[in-house]
Amino acid sequence: MPKLAAFPKAFMQALCKEGTMTISEWIKLASKLDVQGLEWYAGFLEMADEKNWAGFRKQVEDTGKVIPMMCCSPDFTHPDAAFRDKEIAKQKRWIDMTHTLGGSYCRVLSGQRRPELTLDEGVKFAADSIYACLPYAQERGITLIIENHYKDDFWDYPEFAQKMDVFCKLVDAVNHPNFGVNYDPSNTYLAGEDPIELLKRVSHRVVTMHASDRYLAEGTIEDLRKEEGGAQGYAKRLRHGEIGKGLNDYDAIFSELVSKGFNGWISIEDGVDGMEQLARSVEFLKKKIAQHWS
Repeated sequence: MPKLAAFPKAFMQALCKEGTMTISEWIKLASKLDVQGLEWYAGFLEMADEKNWAGFRKQVEDTGKVIPMMCCSPDFTHPDAAFRDKEIAKQKRWIDMTHTLGGSYCRVLSGQRRPELTLDEGVKFAADSIYACLPYAQERGITLIIENHYKDDFWDYPEFAQKMDVFCKLVDAVNHPNFGVNYDPSNTYLAGEDPIELLKRVSHRVVTMHASDRYLAEGTIEDLRKEEGGAQGYAKRLRHGEIGKGLNDYDAIFSELVSKGFNGWISIEDGVDGMEQLARSVEFLKKKIAQHWS
């Protein structure tokens, strides 16, 4: 049966930019949630000092939880090989971070959708860079997971592999036992596409999942699809909300995952309106998991 983790979606500015929340404060808040793990983020301010890593692992494990997966954002599509080499070095450090924290899964991305890139160039740059990290990950027992992502907060352009066809092409280009997909149904809406269609194309490669839900604050899905990759409507049309009350069909998602024998971690990327909302999302997912995996 899948296990649940939680991610501090509501506190990212406080933990990563402002420093107004400490990681220890987040661990204490999350300790009250009925989940087995906490998904980590490489950009937490206090993670810059490697001396802190083992201590945070102990703090989490002292609450009876673990840190199963790491969220980070390598940019592998830059045309300059020296830039890509630096991103590969960053990814290896994040793999080390994941290993020290006791995790098994570390995210990779494609990179930015730079206007000068052709499809084949972007796929090759990203696939070659991921392959350059895989032996390092394998030695440490880490699986690299690629997410159908929208855009890192610090990037100029959206994800190169945001669109379904590009994402599937990149996934197909990397064949390794320590590589899989982190499926995020909500991000598919940001590409103006159907999350179930994407899932059916990659479900045999899915090893972890982000659970969230989006609702339309204005307009329709068709309006969203008319916008460039859904990207322009990211802030205005689609908002994060409580899981089970948005656009995602969790019965369809979980039915497909069960059919492929999925038994991995599901990390909750919601709770933007507070911990009570996050707790309700946990309860919704627990019921759905019991229903589909019983």
